[in-house]
Amino acid sequence: MGSKGLYLIDKKEGMNGEFGKLVSMMDYTRMTTVAEVKNLTAEQLDFLVNEDANSIGMLLEHMNSVEKAYQIDTFEKREYTEEDIQVLNPGLELGEAARQQIKGNPIEFYLEQLEQTREKTIETFSKLPDTWLFEQAPFWDGEPANNYFKWFHVMEDELNHRGQIRLIKKIMRMTSSVI
Repeated sequence: MGSKGLYLIDKKEGMNGEFGKLVSMMDYTRMTTVAEVKNLTAEQLDFLVNEDANSIGMLLEHMNSVEKAYQIDTFEKREYTEEDIQVLNPGLELGEAARQQIKGNPIEFYLEQLEQTREKTIETFSKLPDTWLFEQAPFWDGEPANNYFKWFHVMEDELNHRGQIRLIKKIMRMTSSVI
């Protein structure tokens, strides 16, 4: 991604104006997430603070699943099928199934998934007019939301979980168990 222009929320080559702003924010968010995790071992990625916790690997899988879910919701404008749910879970819902299934992977596994999913997002964004961002549909509790908000939420979710990742890393350092 490189850091040139990373601190500018502005136009992006190949994108309409509003998409450039959104992607600028998404790029910075992703860069800081990757910086937090890029040197972690599989053992660190699988570390659980307690038996009900999410691991860093689980949170990375969740970020990927959330973005895929919003691709379906906003790009395809449809409800999730059973097949979609099979692909998105256990990363989307997390919980016990995720603790059992999302482990043992190196950081490259998670980063490659995140990159592939983001490439699809950016490729699709580059083909859409800015007006698409302002299209509304019923959302949580039937309240209207536009596509701009939904993609803001994808970024917000990543930021939230990056905070959890930082906390998990701090706990690992404090306990000296895997870091």
